[in-house]
Amino acid sequence: MRQQNNIEDGRHLRSMKTRNKIINAAHHVFLREGFQQTTIKQIIEHAKTGYGTAYGHFKGKDDLLIILMEDVMNKFFDIAHTPFFPTSKEEAKEIILSQVFEFLKIADTEREIMKVFSEAIGLSQTVNEKWEEIRQRFIQSITKDITYSQAKGLARTDLKAEVAARAWFFSNEMYQWEIVFQKSTVSLEEIAHTLTTMYVDAIYR
Repeated sequence: MRQQNNIEDGRHLRSMKTRNKIINAAHHVFLREGFQQTTIKQIIEHAKTGYGTAYGHFKGKDDLLIILMEDVMNKFFDIAHTPFFPTSKEEAKEIILSQVFEFLKIADTEREIMKVFSEAIGLSQTVNEKWEEIRQRFIQSITKDITYSQAKGLARTDLKAEVAARAWFFSNEMYQWEIVFQKSTVSLEEIAHTLTTMYVDAIYR
């Protein structure tokens, strides 16, 4: 029985190594070629594997890009899920400012692969749907934080939490893409400070 388990463990380990090799190859080729010009053939050649092996793990290049997208977005989600239990407007602003700055720093660090994400969002329905799903997760997280602040008497209750959350998310998303495509001439610190101040002063008491 133990020998059988060892065999199964070995197969699983080899399968995971192959999967990761294909993902790493996809990352390399996407950065080099962009989304539209990338082909599965290029990816499997770089990974030194076969079509059958690649398709045994992934449906196609859209599937591979989504995995890479989820990996990067999890870095953003780690920031979005920072514990948020402020007891004052000042404390809320401090937490939010830190979140926004870290969010913008990731966009700056991951600029090249995010350019590929942007291209794919405009070309692939599957990737676009995934991006919409990611957006909704962020908006839900922000809505939760606003609702908490309203319940604690820190934020205005005449504003609908979800609408405020959507406005806040899309403001951040706009600057995220500005940074990715290097359209902003302002520092990350200035962007983070301005966005945070406008947001906090608008909804916090």
